[in-house]
Amino acid sequence: MSEINIENLGPLGRLVGIWEGGTGDDRAPSDDRGTEINHYRERMVCEPFGPTANHEQVLFGLKYATQAWRLGEADPFHDEVGYWIWDAKAKQVMKCILIPRGVSIIAGGSVDPDAGSFKLAAELGSKTFGICSNPFLDLEFQTVGFEILVTFNPDGSLSYDQNTRIKIKGQESIFEHRDKNTLKLTAK
Repeated sequence: MSEINIENLGPLGRLVGIWEGGTGDDRAPSDDRGTEINHYRERMVCEPFGPTANHEQVLFGLKYATQAWRLGEADPFHDEVGYWIWDAKAKQVMKCILIPRGVSIIAGGSVDPDAGSFKLAAELGSKTFGICSNPFLDLEFQTVGFEILVTFNPDGSLSYDQNTRIKIKGQESIFEHRDKNTLKLTAK
């Protein structure tokens, strides 16, 4: 991993390293467009970068990769890459997410540098913290909102509660796709 002053990462400094957890719960649309519950294990690798300068804006962050496996299965059912970004001047955290199903999300929120937890959000149609999907997903499983609450626990672990709101074609109500897990740092 790169040499970087962790203090430049603000609240994201605690995320540097390799995180693993085996108590994940995933409430997702099933193949018949109903609901399925998956229990999973997960591995997230976060490597620091920065500074990245956009004129007077200076950003630091983490390049990350996450994979999740249903308990008892060898192949991952979820793969995700992206960036966690800290803007110290604006006191904002951003999470840029790329999922190989053809979805990209930039979620963000105001966060204090020493925050013990923070919440980020994105909405379909937003010019700043927004969502973009491929044509099939936009028609059949349109992501209309995204929120994640990240909590740094007293024992050094981190927990997240993520809600991806999906408009499924032919259904009136919005589907609440929820993912929750607690991860422990396994390597710095």
